[in-house]
Amino acid sequence: MNHSIKHIRIFRMNIPLKYPFIISLETITSAQNVLVMMETHSGLFGYGECSPYQKIHNETQDSCIHFAKQIAPNLLGVNPWDIIAWQKAINNNLAGQNCIKSAFDMALYDLSAQIAGLPLYAYLGGNNTKIMFTDMTVGIESPDNMAAEAKKYVEDAFPAIKIKLGTNFHDDVQRVKKVREAIGVNIPLRIDANQGWDVQTALEILTEIVPFGVEYCEQPVKATHFKDMTYLHQQSPVPIMADESLFDPIDALELIRQNACSGFNIKISKAGGIRPAQLSALFAETAGMKCQVGCFSESRLGITALAHFALAHDAIVNFDMDSPFMLSQDPIEGGISYTPEKQIIMKDGMGIGCKPNLDAACFQEI
Repeated sequence: MNHSIKHIRIFRMNIPLKYPFIISLETITSAQNVLVMMETHSGLFGYGECSPYQKIHNETQDSCIHFAKQIAPNLLGVNPWDIIAWQKAINNNLAGQNCIKSAFDMALYDLSAQIAGLPLYAYLGGNNTKIMFTDMTVGIESPDNMAAEAKKYVEDAFPAIKIKLGTNFHDDVQRVKKVREAIGVNIPLRIDANQGWDVQTALEILTEIVPFGVEYCEQPVKATHFKDMTYLHQQSPVPIMADESLFDPIDALELIRQNACSGFNIKISKAGGIRPAQLSALFAETAGMKCQVGCFSESRLGITALAHFALAHDAIVNFDMDSPFMLSQDPIEGGISYTPEKQIIMKDGMGIGCKPNLDAACFQEI
């Protein structure tokens, strides 16, 4: 049977958020994602989604679409199971552009697993026994407003809270203090500065918040400042997690070499796809690190693919898979579901196991 790629369609995927989401880098009001849809000569369909953030990826929806038009013709006639061939076709002398590459990578893995007759997690070597609960993220606001929002999420049965920081010593310490008081002592609390501090401010804040029981801090300083990350990893009483410092497996190796963090936050849209994300996870496991999977503003399509990936790697123990809760629409059929307690349930099906409703208003074909 001929499973080679016959046709590729590209869509804008614009979904307003339920409310503005503020981080130290920017204010986000909508998901401006890109959907890639592939059809094989045998009649199978594979789907991939990416969620670009210019302040993080240096990619936008427009740039992703521009490069998608360059990548797509290279994949026509390629067999999805031929990973070497399609990796060459996706890269094809195109440096960077990890975000849009990840959408093609995801769609090809979707097809590959379908051809193999397996759920994606099994195709990646995993099983469906890992128990995954998503945390919920609170954007930057006044300390009192963040505390009230965090308390509401705990009342809604989210089992862990992550809060965005990255402004100044006084306000950020107050945010942590107020949120901890609001959610009680038993709920795990994580923080993410999104590169918002210099190294001295980071160390002062991380030292000050020790009484509030913070599990770890994501990306306290600029992504390229590996020496500052190493210093904080050695000096901080709060464990340091690399996020924006980690894109591809080369970054993973360098972070490990420099002993710059305790773990990675792995995101498919940042890694360049499932294949490079797997390598980063395997490097982390070899180094004895524990990792988190994270998201940007993906729909349940991208998050379902992320859940498959997480099921295939023992190093992944924390799950920041909350973006579907922030979107005003859910244009995805099938895929993961969330229990009232926010456990992520994976239904067995071939490939990723979900598809977009292309009749939804959020899709615009290019």
